[in-house]
Amino acid sequence: MPAALGLLLAALVGLLISAPTALAITAPELRGQRALQDLQPDMHGRTLLQAEFLKASLAGYDFSQADLRGAVFNNSDLRGADLQGANLGDVVAYATRFDDSDLSGAILRNAMLMQSRFSGARIDGADFTDAVLDLPQQKQLCERASGANPVTGVRTRDSLGCR
Repeated sequence: MPAALGLLLAALVGLLISAPTALAITAPELRGQRALQDLQPDMHGRTLLQAEFLKASLAGYDFSQADLRGAVFNNSDLRGADLQGANLGDVVAYATRFDDSDLSGAILRNAMLMQSRFSGARIDGADFTDAVLDLPQQKQLCERASGANPVTGVRTRDSLGCR
């Protein structure tokens, strides 16, 4: 039996030595902090596809006309941010603050916006088609929804499913 165990251990060591090197997996918080290193308060028109902003303080930042498709803004602060005309399609923004931000003409198609807040946000012409929002937020947005998106042509009220 000890000889068989020795052979088994030798085989396992051989596999470990010859195995390809595994790539390191970075924690989401660290990836999010790396993404913030390249950010400046003026990100107008930038391409930031699938960027990760986790617990990021982006209050007052200018993301107008930026391409943020697939970005992640979990637990982030975008209060007072300029997102006018930004493409936020397929964005995940869980528990993110959009209070007093400007989302005029923004595209938020298929966005996951659960537990996010939009108090005082401008949404004239924003397209929320197939976005997932908490019902109380959706109702509040419907109270001030107006206009149609300049790119998609979809009326804001229709995209929110307002009555």
